[in-house]
Amino acid sequence: MTAIRTLIMGAAGRDFHNFNVFFRDNPDYDVVAFTATQIPNIEGRKYPAALAGKLYPNGINIYPESDLVKLIQDLKVDQVVFAYSDVPHEYVMDKASTVMAAGPDFRLMGLKTTQIKSTKPVVSVCAVRTGSGKSQTTRHVASILTKMGYKVAAVRHPMPYGDLVKQKVQRFATYADLDRNECTIEEREEYEPHIDNGVIVYAGVDYEAILRQAEQEVDIVLWDGGNNDFSFYQSDLSIVVADPHRPGHEHAYHPGETNVREADVFVINKVDTAEYENVIAVRNSLHELNPNAVIIEAASPLFVDDA
Repeated sequence: MTAIRTLIMGAAGRDFHNFNVFFRDNPDYDVVAFTATQIPNIEGRKYPAALAGKLYPNGINIYPESDLVKLIQDLKVDQVVFAYSDVPHEYVMDKASTVMAAGPDFRLMGLKTTQIKSTKPVVSVCAVRTGSGKSQTTRHVASILTKMGYKVAAVRHPMPYGDLVKQKVQRFATYADLDRNECTIEEREEYEPHIDNGVIVYAGVDYEAILRQAEQEVDIVLWDGGNNDFSFYQSDLSIVVADPHRPGHEHAYHPGETNVREADVFVINKVDTAEYENVIAVRNSLHELNPNAVIIEAASPLFVDDA
């Protein structure tokens, strides 16, 4: 059987994860390229051989997504996998139409083929949209679990801006760890509050390797989601945060609607600043899409430190 020539559309996160867990050691597929969008300075690089596995001794080139149709033709692509987040459903189908008109199949990968099973309980915090309030929710969940006597590691959705090989598995327990890993401001603003609360943070590129290391030192793994992507790990409790300032987005964005449909608990955040009718609209929409999930309403007050 000839290997299926595959191109993965991504943004240096979900795309690398899907490759690692499904394609890397799979001889039925030949991943001929990644394309990149959303994240600066990713295109023009390679997914390195040290991470790509024995089937890819030269690594895999990363191209700008704007070259998609030309790449399909030049690389004789059979299948295109869409693997990034926080985009409208219409946007996804527009990309699908572009791909299918060029010839290949268009694929979205779900929980069954991309989620990793942990030996420890996993609580995930994901969202309908970026900016819904995942980070503060994750910190609150971590605080509750810590007060219950559990040792918790927060595993953060990838932000691989540097050397991918060096970033394969990253562990942050102190500010010195952040300095040593040359973390960006964006990374520090996510990691520092966890560290301040005594919670270990893991991140990186290879999320199975990350999970196996975290399992050695904690009781519970807490998935700290990014954008509105779904968890890389099978969750024992799935918490999804919704934003009443953007009613209707719970059934209009990819893969946020996936999160909505598989959630165990919804947190409707920012109810202290949203219009009441929007809170009700989001509550009704969430219940319609997933009537079995528990719905919690939460405030999101702003605090300013004294100068």
